[in-house]
Amino acid sequence: MTSIAVLIPCYNEEHSVEQVVRDFRAALPEAEIFVYDNNSKDRTAELARAAGAVVRSEPLQGKGNVVRRMFSDIEADIYVMVDGDATYHAPSAPALVNRLVEDNLDMVVGSRLRTEEAGAFRAGHQFGNHLLTGFVAWLFGDRFCDMLSGYRVFSRRFVKSFPAMSEGFETETELVVHALSLSMPVAEIETPYFARPEGSVSKLNTYRDGWRILMMIIKLLKRERPLALFGSIFALLAGLAFILAEPVFATYMQTGLVPRFPTAILATGIMILAFLSLTAGLILDTVTHGRREAKRLAYLSHRAPGAPPPRP
Repeated sequence: MTSIAVLIPCYNEEHSVEQVVRDFRAALPEAEIFVYDNNSKDRTAELARAAGAVVRSEPLQGKGNVVRRMFSDIEADIYVMVDGDATYHAPSAPALVNRLVEDNLDMVVGSRLRTEEAGAFRAGHQFGNHLLTGFVAWLFGDRFCDMLSGYRVFSRRFVKSFPAMSEGFETETELVVHALSLSMPVAEIETPYFARPEGSVSKLNTYRDGWRILMMIIKLLKRERPLALFGSIFALLAGLAFILAEPVFATYMQTGLVPRFPTAILATGIMILAFLSLTAGLILDTVTHGRREAKRLAYLSHRAPGAPPPRP
């Protein structure tokens, strides 16, 4: 029998966590529901436990730290991860799970982009989501429309091969890039999205967390596509060196003299830096291939959700 775990990371969600647990209990009665409390100052843990969830705690603050702990601790065939703010549509969970199993996928994302409820998706968050999703699509591949959704279903092989390096809300970006870097089969399904219940407050800071997500994208670019990053730096530095060297070279061709020694030395130094950058990119690219092979081996060591069990 396929086991399903619902994972709910929570921080100060006493106004909504009971509803989330009960809704997902109704939508997926066969699933075990886990609430991971992240140092809440309110009654989040107490209310989640009263609603029937298994409550555990993660002392390191930040959603990324909670995701790392949940993925490490919980054993299941299928994982449903959802925020504890009651903004996601629990009755859509069976459809997400069925899509994962029937198509042998590794991640299905519940897209929020067509919500019609006023105030559910703030304009600043929607613009930032569109901007950051487009940036990731340009760098790693265009397979998602709502990269930052907190509603996802995963296969076991996705969860157990995920490196989980981030600490905060940038974890969704890392989840997407992990899938893209290993060319995993993934999908998106549009799901309803609601405004938070009265009294509930978003923990996402548009500018601070947007900046952290942008920095995570750059870190992931260095980690997953170092040759592209350092090759671009090489091209910029080499272009600058050529621009600086052109008048020096023209004067030398006309007079046989090099009167601009500082410019010539600067152009030479920048070109050396350019080739150092290219060399770093080539070396890191080799390291990245080795790391990717190790992640793929970890990924392939687990069965797909819809695959038959191995023969004895």
